[in-house]
Amino acid sequence: MKPFALKNRHHGLKEQIIHFCLISAATVSILTTFGVLFSILFEAIEFFQMRSFWYFITGTEWSPGVDDSKFGAVPIFAGTFMITLIAMAVAVPIGLGSAIFLSEYASDFLRDKLKPLLEILAGIPTVVYGFFAAITVAPAIVNFFDSLGIHASFNSALASGIVMGIMIIPVISSLSDDVIRAVPDSQRKASLALGMTQGETISSIVLPSALPGIISAIILGLSKALGETMIVVMAAGLRPNLSWNPLEDMTTVTVRIVDALVGDNEFNSPDTLSAFALGLVLFVVTLILNIISISLIRKFKEKYKVNTL
Repeated sequence: MKPFALKNRHHGLKEQIIHFCLISAATVSILTTFGVLFSILFEAIEFFQMRSFWYFITGTEWSPGVDDSKFGAVPIFAGTFMITLIAMAVAVPIGLGSAIFLSEYASDFLRDKLKPLLEILAGIPTVVYGFFAAITVAPAIVNFFDSLGIHASFNSALASGIVMGIMIIPVISSLSDDVIRAVPDSQRKASLALGMTQGETISSIVLPSALPGIISAIILGLSKALGETMIVVMAAGLRPNLSWNPLEDMTTVTVRIVDALVGDNEFNSPDTLSAFALGLVLFVVTLILNIISISLIRKFKEKYKVNTL
């Protein structure tokens, strides 16, 4: 009995240690999130004590470094969302389409060959994507629209958005492929046995089952697009420009943050502290997007669970 009791005590101690390590890991993650938030928040509050918060979120002119400096962030966020929407318009159809092909139509041999090639895109440095956008994509866009009699800037939102979308494709494709393949094969066989075609099975059975994971993949790609810097610097420029025309030059929040922090201004100057204000708003926007995605995923899981009972 004593060796058995000693063995149980040993296992109990190991369980407690593992439990403590897991709680510590979760605590560190949570504290890191709050640490990032508070480090941005305090500096942003100092900036808003110098400049109007209302004008910051509604102003249409961003001109730091001058005598009558203005910090209206609307053009910066407009450029951010414009480039991000272009990127998602490129990445979502191609990434999701490639995931459906790899998981539902391609043979195992073809899938094993194509998926690593697709995932190579995820390992390319963003500065290389920036070169590709500035040297190849941007001139091609300018030449194409010039042939139509439409002026396009070499530093355009369209060029950076297209290349950013290409960069996000493997993120959406790889994760979507994994969640689509995780759908039980019995659901596919039952659908086909009822007379549905493969296309109808994919659209009516497979994709609804995998949609929570697909939404997560899209939100992850969206967050990556919102935080991208190098492609925008090299292909879209630095000028805050409030425009609906994607052929004009624009900039994003992350580019302006870098530009504000690498200047020669004092740290407690409004020009430098504006980077923390931009970072705080971007943090809040990303948080709202994640909350919306989580709520959509939960609602869809509940609906799908009810429909499959």
